[in-house]
Formats: sequence, structure tokens, C-alpha cells
Amino acid sequence: MKVLSGLDVISRSLPSELRGKRTGLLCHSSSIASDYRHITEIFADGAGCELAALFGPQHGLSGQTQDNMIEWEGKVDPHLQIPVYSLYGLHRKPTPSMLNGIEALVIDLQDVGARLYTYIWTVKLCMEACVEAGIAVWILDRPNPIGRIQVDGPLLREEYFTFVGGACIPLCHRMTIGEMALWIKEKYFPRCELHVIRAEGWRRNSFYSETGLPWVLPSPNMPTQQTAVVYPGTVLAEALNLSEGRGTVIPFELIGAPWIDGRRLLGEMRSRNLPGCRFRMHDFIPTFNKYAGEYCRGIQIHVTDYSVFRPVATALHLFDAIIRTSPEGSLKFNPPPYEYEYNLMPFDILSGDDRMREVLTKGLSITEETERWEASASVFKSEFRQIALYEE
Repeated sequence: MKVLSGLDVISRSLPSELRGKRTGLLCHSSSIASDYRHITEIFADGAGCELAALFGPQHGLSGQTQDNMIEWEGKVDPHLQIPVYSLYGLHRKPTPSMLNGIEALVIDLQDVGARLYTYIWTVKLCMEACVEAGIAVWILDRPNPIGRIQVDGPLLREEYFTFVGGACIPLCHRMTIGEMALWIKEKYFPRCELHVIRAEGWRRNSFYSETGLPWVLPSPNMPTQQTAVVYPGTVLAEALNLSEGRGTVIPFELIGAPWIDGRRLLGEMRSRNLPGCRFRMHDFIPTFNKYAGEYCRGIQIHVTDYSVFRPVATALHLFDAIIRTSPEGSLKFNPPPYEYEYNLMPFDILSGDDRMREVLTKGLSITEETERWEASASVFKSEFRQIALYEE
């Protein structure tokens, strides 16, 4: 399969609406073409428009900031001699002064298919700012690297909107960043002048490794495509007193803590016969983040069949199994703050509402919870079909 990203497509011929325009770029380390050239090289090298400013999301233009809530500040690019603005620092929404003189904002970000990944919510804030300033927004679309994984997890309720979720979509949603932008335009900013440059040759049920596109880790703890597969579920461990494997070379594939009984946990998970995955006991010592330098007992998730694997349901089973195989009260939910939210529980804003936390704390039926997700997802799927850009 030969796939072209939106950047590849626009590199062949710049749309006439962008020619000669003073253009801002929102991009990061993954914003590269098939020939490995970064978008800043392409736009600065006679693309046909005037490059006026660069904007960067969480983790910075080069993926240099390691963890959540590690802010970075802008500068002047020493080579291009244009301002670089941070949208994960003092400001997360572009200010009028940042957009002053810009006629178009071009966005090229690699999403990973999980609602709580912050890049799309930076895009939402940019769309809002551009509506206010009368600036057109261009999205250079890229494949969803886990598009083959079916819709999974609860829909986000509006009262839980934060910087890790700003639309009523499931945790694992199958959308590209361009399709999410179209969803946001329809639901929240109908006056936004939005253009999406589609990826060519991509089908939603294909896996990223089949596209032929180079993989550049879009954030420091997203090293491989395999990480992205488990991430929509195991990322919920960020809101628990569990290590999600940060500080190891396979974050989010490993889950553990010093107080876990690895053998009991492994036996419990194997007994549940969850689809599309296998489990193996794996202890580790994180070099940073939670339990840094401590011996953690845990397991690794191995995905064996992408067509039936459910990352969020699997994680819910895993957390439930940890509760049932550990001393009473061992598993705890972290209090706020988390990602600029100081009141709501971190687990709730990540999962979408407070129901999943209630299922775990009260030992309620996981089957009934996943059936709740499926019922609400049917409405989402129906609406999504109206804006979908890609076939299965």
C-alpha cells in the first residue's frame, strides 16, 4: 500500500488559496513528508507562500519535553528568523498578537487515535482563535495509526470537557485528525473556514505499518505503533497509583507497581480470556516518573489480533483484576490537578465520565459497562458516517 499524507499531497502543488499568503504552521517532530523532509523545510524552501510563524503543541516542536504538565516557551527560530510560539505554556490558545498578520494557519500533527491525546484539543483552540480573527485553517491529514481498532470506551460527557477532551466522542474513535476537525467545526465552530487536505490511498481498516509512511514518535512516550494500539486503555493508569511504564522503553505496554502480586494478576487476566491479546508477567524498574528506581511487579500486554482487541475494555478488566488480586485499598485514584483541570477527578476526565470509576470502586459488572459504551457509540457512528473522509 502506498499512502500519501496531506503534507505529501500539498508538497506536489500548493493550493491556489494559499499562494502568496502569510502562513503560520502548527507542527511537531512527526510533521514530515515521505522523503523525511520536515514541513518547515518544505514551506521555507519556495513552497509558494510566506512562512510567518511557527506554533508548537504539547511536547514542543521537536518532542523535547518529556512528561505531562512540562511546559515550554517560544523563541525566534535561529534559521528562519520567525517567531516560534508555544501552545503548551503560558498560552494554549493562540492570542491575537500571535496571529497578527497571518492569513492562513496550516496544521500538520500526527494523532494516535485516542480522544485524550492533546493535539486535537490544541487544534480546537486554534480553530476558535482563527474564527475570531477571520483566518482560514488548513489541516494536512494523516492516517489514524490504529484505525483498524474498533470504537471502544465511553463517550465523553460535556460536563467533563477539559484539555484532554473537548468533544462527545469515544475514547478510541477511529477518526483522523482531519475528520475530528470536521466534527469540531460542525458541532462547535460552523463559521470556521476549514480545509482538509486528505491523505491519499489510505483505508481506515489498514494498519500504519502497511502505509509505507515513516513513523516518527509523535510524543516522547509513543515510541512505536504498538504503543499506540494499547494506549487508549492503559493511558488511564496515568490517573492511578500504577506505573504505566513511563521510564521504560515500552511505556503503556507495561503496567505495574511495587505492591502488585504479579503471578496472581497474570492468572486472573488469563482466566478472563479477553479477545485479541495475551499477557505475560514482566517486572521493571522505571528510571523516571511514578516509582522511579523502585522494583515494580506487573505484566505486559501483547496484542495478537487487532480486529478484535479492545484497548479500553482490556484496561478496565486489568484494573479490576489488580483490585481483586491486591491487598484491599491498594489501588488508588489520583486526585487533581491533571492537565490544567483542578476540580474533576483525573480518571473521570480521561475515561469520559465517572461511571468507569464507579464500576471499579463498587465492583460492578464490566459487561454492563461495555454494553453501555456500545449503545452510546451507535449514535456516534451514525453521525461520524456523515463526515467520514475514508472508506474501510
